[in-house]
Amino acid sequence: MMSVTPQTNGTAEPAIDALVAAGHGATRLGPWLHWLRSLLSWQVQVTRWHFGALADDEYRGLYVPYAEAELVATGLPALPDELLAWRDELAAERAALAARAEPSDTLTLLAAHFGLDAFAQDIVLLALAPELDLRLERLIAFIQDDISKRRPTADLALRLLCRSPEEWAAAREALAPGGPLLRNRLIQLVEEGQRHQPLPARLIKLDDRVVAALLGEALIDPPLQPFVSLGRPTRQMQSLNLPADLVEQVRWAWTQGAGGLTLALQGGYGSGRLALAEALCAEEGRPLLRVNLARAINSAAGLDPVEVMARIGREAILQGAAIFWQGAEPLLHEPVPGAENLSAWREALLEALATPCARSCLAIEQQWEARGSLPNYVRVELTALSYSQREQLWRQRLGAAAPDAATIHAVASTFRLSGGQIRDAATMARSLSGWRRRSHAESVEPQDLYAACRTQSSGRLDTLAHKIRTTYSWDDIVLPPDQISQLREVCIQIRHRRIVLEEWGFDRHLAMGKGVNVLFAGPSGTGKTMAAEIVAADLGLELYKIDLSTMVSKYIGETEKNLDKVFTAAREANAILFFDEADAIFGKRSEVKDAHDRYANIEVGYLLQKMEEYDGVVILATNLRKNLDDAFARRLHVAIDFPFPEEADRLRIWRKVFPAAAPLAADVDLRFLARRFRLTGGNLRNVALLAAYLAAEDGTAIGMGQIVRAVKREHQKTGKLTTEADFGPYLALVRG
Repeated sequence: MMSVTPQTNGTAEPAIDALVAAGHGATRLGPWLHWLRSLLSWQVQVTRWHFGALADDEYRGLYVPYAEAELVATGLPALPDELLAWRDELAAERAALAARAEPSDTLTLLAAHFGLDAFAQDIVLLALAPELDLRLERLIAFIQDDISKRRPTADLALRLLCRSPEEWAAAREALAPGGPLLRNRLIQLVEEGQRHQPLPARLIKLDDRVVAALLGEALIDPPLQPFVSLGRPTRQMQSLNLPADLVEQVRWAWTQGAGGLTLALQGGYGSGRLALAEALCAEEGRPLLRVNLARAINSAAGLDPVEVMARIGREAILQGAAIFWQGAEPLLHEPVPGAENLSAWREALLEALATPCARSCLAIEQQWEARGSLPNYVRVELTALSYSQREQLWRQRLGAAAPDAATIHAVASTFRLSGGQIRDAATMARSLSGWRRRSHAESVEPQDLYAACRTQSSGRLDTLAHKIRTTYSWDDIVLPPDQISQLREVCIQIRHRRIVLEEWGFDRHLAMGKGVNVLFAGPSGTGKTMAAEIVAADLGLELYKIDLSTMVSKYIGETEKNLDKVFTAAREANAILFFDEADAIFGKRSEVKDAHDRYANIEVGYLLQKMEEYDGVVILATNLRKNLDDAFARRLHVAIDFPFPEEADRLRIWRKVFPAAAPLAADVDLRFLARRFRLTGGNLRNVALLAAYLAAEDGTAIGMGQIVRAVKREHQKTGKLTTEADFGPYLALVRG
């Protein structure tokens, strides 16, 4: 047998020294890697002791000679005292390294984060060595007696790191699928050459992200980079516009969640969900890992949801970060049939949220309860900003560029925007004012501020209703003085809600019914739609007309779903909902004679509930007020009757119906027209338009000839009877 000379204090491997000294952020790995090199040198000497001259065979690893097979069959010789003593020295050296290790060492951090015992740490080191120096691959291949196996196998790890059969059997558990190494994707067991290899034959490959972590590199795992980002928040909790009791409740839950917590933050865009998560992390000095699930699901790479969630969890542990999940809404509620992809993502997400010791913030818009599927789940609803909070935010965001106080007050009262929307609207208003003036002046004009607010408010409602472009003003409508006063009172109720509801305390006495529900009743053409446009324009709000044909469905429950979507989208859009011909859907409930009557009454009752809950403006227009359900009348804040115009009002309408640029002949007798023809404003608009076309065809100004002919056509269209006496001295013009 050959003699053995231990090399525990030999010269360090130059390649490893160079890598450690090159600024990889893992300088304390050097002693560990030197220890591993000594351990490999020991194993080389063990190989030479066991196989003697066979170890020097130039074809070793390419075939198995008879002498080697016989040696293995009869049993390898026992190790000499020198090799056993050397192994004891290496064990003592490892214990000393572990005792001197500092908590900030990358290997120590990795072990602490993932619960690795000494054997698992040594496997990580063994797999790391060839990642740093390819020359170690030849050493590993020699020890394993196979030139093709240049990476350590599970068998090498067990032989190298275990000193007895008992240790060997216990160590196999560290390489089991449920062990921390494989469960956290720290290593991979790779099969080469044949499928279903036994465990000892599989190669141990250290994950690239783990290699980077051991070298002190804090980059995000490359497969996650398209939809994951890391931030180190500095936001202070006191900077958030949240109630003090809510802040304390959330802070307490967060500090109690060291064993795992899913904090669901419910709110819309700009409600402060991300800001709250950042503030919680900033108080602990903890990074925040933001995950865009929508981008991950729609990725063209065809990602495996389970693998993605495992990598996200590992990244959070490596970074010591909490997770902020965005775009999870489609996954929380049961996917539609056939959406197997979403089902797989849903299961993977719920599994990731249920992981012990993981702290997550889940951004949601709609209420969702875990119902026991998550061990530690807390839902926090971020309520809308109050009027005074919105006003304060507007002043902060606009600063010296803010318009007059009355405008800020009106905007804060009219538009129920979130903090994020106010931020975006203020930026947009500055841009609009600067673009319009072609300058970089700081001041913001009121019209630009209103335009920016409307832009922030628009959203899903555009796909559910028709937006009416407002073109009329108070000077355009012709109504009795009392009706005009009522319309202005509608604007007053909306404009001064902050003072009445918040400052004067009425908000505390109103559980529901904080919106403004208005009824416009009167014959067709009396100005109901025009009045709705004028109210919207005066308040600076968008006006959306609800198409009832898209709301009412013959399928049970679909009408309620459609209406819920409309009211939800309208709340986000800060818009006025305009139901024309409202009696079609707000009609009286009838006696229940069959299932159809029962469900029709349910729809009416559901509408009553949604109108009470809605805190915006709803305008109902009907030609048949008596057909409305009595329960609606009780819930109306304002009811305005639009009467059929009398002669004086018709004359005022005639004077307004022709634009200033339209050529009107001197012989036009508006008083005669107002006295003889009982028509509504809508009818008169049609008459004026047709008369203008007729005059354009004749190449003349608009005269009585064209007007009376247009009146005749309007009567024919509406089925109204006229006599020759109605046209008086202009009868010949009608006949002509």
